[in-house]
Amino acid sequence: MLDALTVAVAVSALALAAWCGFAAIRDQPTKDWHFIGMAVVSVLALAQLVVGIVQLARGERPEQGMTIFIAYLIGAFAAVPAAGFLSLTERTRWGSVTVAAGAVVLAVLEVRLYDIWGN
Repeated sequence: MLDALTVAVAVSALALAAWCGFAAIRDQPTKDWHFIGMAVVSVLALAQLVVGIVQLARGERPEQGMTIFIAYLIGAFAAVPAAGFLSLTERTRWGSVTVAAGAVVLAVLEVRLYDIWGN
């Protein structure tokens, strides 16, 4: 895995979590600019998914098993979009809380991906 990309995804996810958490504290639902932030984080996670698949196709293998690595890659890619869709159904402050939680989950998944790869 590319360490710089993993760090970029984790840091951007934590920034999104802080931003949406601040909106929740101010009793605001997710707004259009939050969805732009979610899109940026999701594009980074997609880039990581592609890089991970390319590395697996080249014959590189994670230390802790390919199946768990692929499962974590897919979960990392899906975490923020899933939280974004849930926030659309909950147009209160709890929608912002949902996105913040999804972004924290993504950051934790990034740490785990780093571990699984064996760095």
